[in-house]
Amino acid sequence: MNKAVAVVGMCGSGKSVLCDYFVKMGWQSVYFGGVTVNQLKKQGIEVNEQNERAMRESLRANYGMGAFAVLLKEEILAKLETSNVVLDGLYSWSEYVILKELLGDNLVVLAVVTDSRIRKQRLATRKIRPLTAEQVDSRDIAEIENSEKGGPIAKADFYVVNNGGLQELSSQFDAFMQWFNTLD
Repeated sequence: MNKAVAVVGMCGSGKSVLCDYFVKMGWQSVYFGGVTVNQLKKQGIEVNEQNERAMRESLRANYGMGAFAVLLKEEILAKLETSNVVLDGLYSWSEYVILKELLGDNLVVLAVVTDSRIRKQRLATRKIRPLTAEQVDSRDIAEIENSEKGGPIAKADFYVVNNGGLQELSSQFDAFMQWFNTLD
């Protein structure tokens, strides 16, 4: 069976950049945040940090803390039939547990961690949905307290520290891939 690599980390840590590296290597991608954005658009609600948080929490209230794994399980399995898959945005411990039970050792968790100050700088200047320092703090607290986000980061199989530039991150990605290629 092909493997799924779940890229986890706090907002602004570099998850999307790492996920892009996988896609450039020919991996298929499943974007967990797409569920939230699609639901907001479907309901005609503006896509912004506050509405995204409310939608994430609403989906978890309706489907449980493993909501995104439940909603994306079939897509993940279908894509795994033909290639390795990168999971962009696994958040909660419950999602991790559901996918670990489903995929076993074929689920690998890659955590990207970045100093809070650096994340705030990056998020203030990003092109899509920039956030103020206060919004970052608010989102961090909500994700830790309401979304069980810390568990998958703490339980990761491999860690990348992303406090530098893209070249350093690329080198760390290469180190991950060397390690990944040793797995059965």
